[in-house]
Amino acid sequence: MDPCPFVRLTVGNLALKIPVASKPARSVVHPSSSPCFCKIKLKNFPLQTAVVPYIPAENQLADGHFQTLAATFHLSKSDLDKLAGKSLFAGKVYLKISIYTGRRGTTCGVNSGRLLGKVSVPLNLAGTESRACVFHNGWVTVGKDAKSSSAQFHLNVKAEPDPRFVFQFDGEPECSPQVFQIQGNIRQPVFTCKFSFRSTGDRNQRSRSLQSDPSSSRGWLSSFGSERERPGKERKGWSITVHDLSGSPVAAASMVTPFVASPGTDRVSRSNPGSWLILRPGDGTWKPWGRLEAWRERGASDGLGYRFELIPDSAAAGIVLAESTLSLSKGGKFAIDLGANNSNNGRSTPGNSTSPACSPRSSGDFGYGLWPYCMYRGFVMSAAVEGEGRKCSKPTVEVSVQHVNCTEDAAAFVALSAAVDLSMDACRLFSQKLRKELCHPQDLLT
Repeated sequence: MDPCPFVRLTVGNLALKIPVASKPARSVVHPSSSPCFCKIKLKNFPLQTAVVPYIPAENQLADGHFQTLAATFHLSKSDLDKLAGKSLFAGKVYLKISIYTGRRGTTCGVNSGRLLGKVSVPLNLAGTESRACVFHNGWVTVGKDAKSSSAQFHLNVKAEPDPRFVFQFDGEPECSPQVFQIQGNIRQPVFTCKFSFRSTGDRNQRSRSLQSDPSSSRGWLSSFGSERERPGKERKGWSITVHDLSGSPVAAASMVTPFVASPGTDRVSRSNPGSWLILRPGDGTWKPWGRLEAWRERGASDGLGYRFELIPDSAAAGIVLAESTLSLSKGGKFAIDLGANNSNNGRSTPGNSTSPACSPRSSGDFGYGLWPYCMYRGFVMSAAVEGEGRKCSKPTVEVSVQHVNCTEDAAAFVALSAAVDLSMDACRLFSQKLRKELCHPQDLLT
């Protein structure tokens, strides 16, 4: 089945030059001593903000010198149709950027930054599902001053095809649903899921069968999680296995560290998160592929905090690919995007021609060509999940075509999205009851 067309619209290579006036106005905040930032808006999409580097006016740099990504917009086929405006009254599509000097934020309800100028870039997105298009690359004059003393703003705006496979659960992951691949109006079953509880015997048997090195006394459970019995409130032993249509298991998510209420509270804290292992088949057994940690954040509104890391084949430390927060009440999108700015879901290092492969956060530089870091660039995957109290959560998973080479690749991301959705329930306050499918049969008898 063919993937769904998506377009990735990026804004990057930002820079600002402001000539120094002989008698600058007192109200002007000069960027050499104060930061600059911009607000980036595309019709019907959330506003994004980005820092704008200041370049001294006398510094002559080539247009290709700046290699930073400021904002990313992911456009589905329906988004493209809406932006194209099929009606006679639809206007042209513009990307609008407002440039400010001063710090971001507000003081006493008033924006702290001072508006320097605005830039509008016209977009013609027709055909961008199949070919890349650069809408602007270079300097543009901003501000209302005379041309000789106007500020110069550098930016690059381009669109690139970013086709994706789209999967959707046909029900709650804990209800062992089918998973469909979506392509336009076509829904085709590709996986089935089996939710279960692991018993102590299952854990011991699985720990022995999945031990990567038979001569080593350390199995994957002792390496990546804790199955020890803990006093107090806890949720443990959940597992979901993804099967292909022939019935063969192709991926799994297993809760390896129980979700435990912190002492004196009824919530899972950041200092003691629960965790899952995402497993893939290999050499006749299961092999750890990734680890997901989740907890309940405190704040004005509770959130699901999460961190996902890849687990290398070697003994090297895991590589963090995503770390962010989802609204527990409204849900949101879990995302792995190694080309997004930090204001989006997930933390990442912007991809550019000078930084090696993928080294998110402070995980280190691993260089090109080393598995698995060179494999994951740009958009990798996203999973839309519902919040607490939802009637039914049917996660929708998008996976970049470049990261799916076999059925097991897609199944691993499906298992990861199921673990994210189940973490929403695992991190519910322990004063609240879970639905019966998530309660161990023994607990229902007590």
